[in-house]
Parts: sequence; C-alpha cells; structure tokens
Amino acid sequence: APDRRKVRCRSSIKADNMVQDTQVYRGTFLGMEQVPLLGLGLAALGRPGYINLGHSSDIQQKSEEGMRAQCEGVLDEAHRLGVRYFDAARSYGRAEDFLSGWLAARGHAKAPAGPESVIVGSKWGYIYTAGWRVDTGGTPHEVKEHTAPNLQRQSAESAALLGSHLHLYQIHSATLDSGVLEAGDVVEGLAALKREKGWKLGLSLSGVQQAETLRKALGVVGPDGRPLFDSVQATWNLMEQSAGAALAEAHAAGMSVIVKEGMANGRLLQGAALAALQAVAGRYGVAP
Repeated sequence: APDRRKVRCRSSIKADNMVQDTQVYRGTFLGMEQVPLLGLGLAALGRPGYINLGHSSDIQQKSEEGMRAQCEGVLDEAHRLGVRYFDAARSYGRAEDFLSGWLAARGHAKAPAGPESVIVGSKWGYIYTAGWRVDTGGTPHEVKEHTAPNLQRQSAESAALLGSHLHLYQIHSATLDSGVLEAGDVVEGLAALKREKGWKLGLSLSGVQQAETLRKALGVVGPDGRPLFDSVQATWNLMEQSAGAALAEAHAAGMSVIVKEGMANGRLLQGAALAALQAVAGRYGVAP
C-alpha cells in the first residue's frame, strides 16, 4: 500500500492499491479492483429542500420533472468525468427513482462490466415526510425508523427501483442511541438480504459519536460468524475529523470507507474556509 501521507487523492473513497490515471484515482472498492475512487451522492438532487448552502439557488427547477432533468444532467456529467459510484437513499425524495430512470435510459450496466459500468448504493432507515415541500412548517423532512419492519419495507422499495444494479445497502445514519446495531431482528434481516440478494452491507454515521458507533459496528457478525458490514460512510473533512482513527481501524479490518460531507455541506467553499481549502489543495498539487 502506498504512503497515504503522500497520496494526492481527490477521491471521496479511501481504498487500498491506489493508482493514479489522467482522470481519477482508482483502487479497490467493495472488493472490485480499479474502481474510480470518487462518488456522487444524490441527497441534494432528489428533493427540493436540503441543508447544503446555496441549494435553493443551485436548484432552480423544483418541480419533480424539473429536478429529474437536473439530476440526470448532473449524473451525465459525473459519468463523463469518470465517476462510477452513485449513492442514494429512501429518504432522498425521488433520488432512487431518478437514478433508476437514468440507468435505464442510458443503459449503464452493473460493475464490473467494462469501463462504463456503474456501482450503486442506497440506504434504509429514514422515511421521507416532506411531501416535496421546502417549507414544512417546522416539521421534519424525514423521520428515522431503524426497525425490522421498516428494513423489510424499504429494502423491497429500493429493490423494485434499482433492481439488479444495487451493490450496497446501508443503514442510514446509524447511532448508538437508535439501538439498531443491537436489534437482533434487524441484524437477521440484513444478513438475509446479503445472503439472498448478494448485496454488500454498510452503514452511514452521523452525530457526535461516529467513532464509537463504528467501533461497535466492527463487532457485529452475521449468523455465519463473519463481520456483517462491508463498508462505512462517515463525515470527514477539514472541519470535522473526529472519526479519523476509527475509520483507519475499519479500513485496516477490510471495510471500504466512504467519506461524506467532504466539503462540509458547502461551508468549505466560502470565505476563509475556501482559502484554507485552496492552501491544502495547493500543498498536495490538486484542485480543491
């Protein structure tokens, strides 16, 4: 493995055997080799209201069809630039639907099936409740439900939309407080999906206990006695690095690591933060 202190990686995914080409860095992800190590998340592209700074001005057309067209345009450009991992969730509004339609229209195959093929991940655990509204009058846009019945319901919904393209299914924002990692019926349900559908399993993290949650997840095993989770998705950026050591432990244990909120939901693209980001990028000889 290379000395990661010297790797100039523009990727949002950390992996072994990084190899640089003219477009993107490549490496091993979810057991597949030579995967471009940069992904596109659809949280801001599948619903009209989101927390990213500038989202309301970036997304001009907020009708479902208008947002579908914008999402497909971004997906096309990302694919043209070499991105091959696309990440959605049941709570991302119509993101799974938009992604499904784009995959069908463009004819992209499931990786590994050549340089144009794609890797698709999605998540369960939150229910979208905003009803395509930006202003919900103070009520939440999504509601967490980390239960076995919701896993059964949402995994069926994801499978119906994404079908055979789906590689990775993740617990959305797992925390210690939700108890999802200790729920035997949830663990059994996840193991069944892995066994019956061949999906890789992961979890995304949120909150102030990302590291503690990840370390607990590392100890979760399926009925076969093997580790249940193949990947973890966590917040890590120039402003928030508290999960760094735990992510390194997960990587050493064989999990694929996906970094989310790499630009801190847009905060790193403004003012003094942008200057600091440009300085770090310049030090490594890459674009911000």
